[in-house]
Amino acid sequence: MPALTMEQVLTLDAHQVYTVEPKRTLFTLERIRKEFFQEELGELMQGITEASSKAAAISHLSKKYAQFIAMQFYMLTAYDEIWDGDERDLQFDVTEGNGVFTVCMFANPNDWRYVQEGDRASVMKWILWKQCYEIIQALRNTTSISPKVLWDNLFVQLTITYAKLLEDPMLADRAMDDLEMLESAEVWSIFTDHSLYLDYTKGRAPQDLVGQPIRKSCCLSKDIPGVGECGYCPLAN
Repeated sequence: MPALTMEQVLTLDAHQVYTVEPKRTLFTLERIRKEFFQEELGELMQGITEASSKAAAISHLSKKYAQFIAMQFYMLTAYDEIWDGDERDLQFDVTEGNGVFTVCMFANPNDWRYVQEGDRASVMKWILWKQCYEIIQALRNTTSISPKVLWDNLFVQLTITYAKLLEDPMLADRAMDDLEMLESAEVWSIFTDHSLYLDYTKGRAPQDLVGQPIRKSCCLSKDIPGVGECGYCPLAN
């Protein structure tokens, strides 16, 4: 496993993925998959966020988790590395920012690995299937929530990530290659016949979409005290 540089650690910190030991572990990525825990997860997140509904609380959790996924894609493009640890070792704990309680993630710094050039498509396919689709399906079991809300939460973060990568002259070419891969049907083929991300962007450049109300669904952040509606809300005028 490669040793993370200070620059990489700061990248993880920016995505609220930390490489120190958490004070406690509320739950892990593995536990989110467990049917017996899923109802409890909705209640737990509603208690942490004081959201008016479980759906809003789970949407909020998926937005935090989307930062982890965005980090995966950023690290793949920028460093040819991904997190490849045991799901029991991706831990969630409560944190507070600007007077609002939420969750952040903790990972073992030894759990990143290099990705060979010829493996990029298969790695992206694996992330989309195991860490996106399957986790979204698990979160849907916690309460009545549209998959569109959860996918849109993920795609907002991916769009922000690719916009940053494409603005970096040292990374722009690789970012464009990875973006084209994400927009291809092949990497989504395990669970759908087309790119869900391309459905979201309609092929528009990430730089043109940041901050624009292009969501098809409301993320329900307006139902969480102290948070308010996001800048991508389709309900905003």
